[in-house]
Amino acid sequence: MKKTVIIGASTNPERYAFMAAHRLVEHGHPIRLVGIKEGEVAGQPIHVTRPQFREIDTVTLYVGPRNQPEWYDYVLSLRPQRVIFNPGTENPDFAALLRQNHIQAEEACTLVLLSIGAY
Repeated sequence: MKKTVIIGASTNPERYAFMAAHRLVEHGHPIRLVGIKEGEVAGQPIHVTRPQFREIDTVTLYVGPRNQPEWYDYVLSLRPQRVIFNPGTENPDFAALLRQNHIQAEEACTLVLLSIGAY
């Protein structure tokens, strides 16, 4: 199972980050949530700080490119195997930075990857 950090987590059931949290848990992937508002999703708290989680396989982004620069150092500090840029979060500059740090940058949809068994 792939321990996943969702950046841009939300308690709003209409947000894709909310849906992804539930689907990841349903598929047996442990999740950690980071967002701008406290709350709980899929039995996990949303952290408004930037905790140093360990052994992270995947970071999945639900933050637009304009707001991503403030997350660069944090994501790099987590040392994930890959970062998924969900639709609307694509960012060539951040992707290049990740690759320079030997982190896979993938433009994909977490929900689709889960639904086709390719997560």
